[in-house]
Amino acid sequence: MPSCNLRCPDTARTDTHTLILLIGTPAMRCMLTLFISLLILSGCQQSSEPPPQARAPIPWVKTVELKDAGPTAHRFSGTLRGRHEVPQAFQIAGRIQHRYIDAGQRVEKGDLLFKLDTRDLVATAEGAAADLKRAEAALAITTNELQRQQQLVGRQFVSEQTLQRLELAEREARSQVQTASARNQQAQNALGYAELKAAHAGVVTEVIVEPGQVVGVGQTLAVLAEDQSLEVEVFLPEGSNPPRRGYVPLPTGEQLAVSLREIAGAADPASRSWRARYSLEGPYPSSLTLGSVVSVRLAQKQTAPSHRVPLGALDERGRTPQVWLVSDGTVKPLAVEVIDLGEEYAQIKADINAGTPIVALGTHLLTPGMAVRELVQ
Repeated sequence: MPSCNLRCPDTARTDTHTLILLIGTPAMRCMLTLFISLLILSGCQQSSEPPPQARAPIPWVKTVELKDAGPTAHRFSGTLRGRHEVPQAFQIAGRIQHRYIDAGQRVEKGDLLFKLDTRDLVATAEGAAADLKRAEAALAITTNELQRQQQLVGRQFVSEQTLQRLELAEREARSQVQTASARNQQAQNALGYAELKAAHAGVVTEVIVEPGQVVGVGQTLAVLAEDQSLEVEVFLPEGSNPPRRGYVPLPTGEQLAVSLREIAGAADPASRSWRARYSLEGPYPSSLTLGSVVSVRLAQKQTAPSHRVPLGALDERGRTPQVWLVSDGTVKPLAVEVIDLGEEYAQIKADINAGTPIVALGTHLLTPGMAVRELVQ
């Protein structure tokens, strides 16, 4: 019979021996001894608890103090326009023979812009000149006849009635000369109107017609804008009080001041916006050209305090933009209203005092009540 060499603590050895004696057969006693020994060994093992997990370190956050932003300046998009934008048109009708300009071209005073076909105009002018010569010849004949009759009247060879008829004929011939002269002058002027020249220096912003096109009197052919005095055209929302002053931020970081020159008398029926013109004050760089789109900042009345914060301090995860305040080593969100966005900073409106520390970076990783350590910027 195989022997079972198992060891167990002394406290359980007496009970085990008693149970073995109660078993009848040796084989059964051995099997039971193995089973009970296994149970005792499993119970004798001491349970070991897992080592406690290490706590995560408290993260560092970069903070900045909230600063007042000063007066609120609303941003609009504006278009650079000339102070005077004059539509160019002919004073007579005709067919365009030549076009000497293109859109965007700069012209000087007296430069030729368009020219009409002058064949009919030349014929009209020649006919008017011939009519004038005929009227002048008729006047000369009538004047000579009147002078002869006046001599004969002195000798009583001609009656007074005949002399009066000749005087009336001479006055009529003189009026015919005046009429023919006026028509000849009109024909010569029309011949000169066939050439459209620039009344002042500027830039051609738009060309509408092409050579060969028949145009009427006063029909707009092109638009000539004076580029020596530029203005910014801005469309303001309905119901807003147009600010009197503002500025245009330049790429160099400088600010070009603008002032309100005029405001439309009525809102645009389609967009319901009000057209306003702001004059540029002082010299402006050559990079500002007609038709350029610029950003205009117009000062508004300060209705509530506003603050200037870095763009990284804004958190867009909520329903509204928010910043994170740091107080007693923890963070909490605060809803804000964004007034303006710049390249590096944002202007916000919030019920908070200047000087309050806020998180400047990594706001998308924060949760309410989270413990942090401040790294002041």
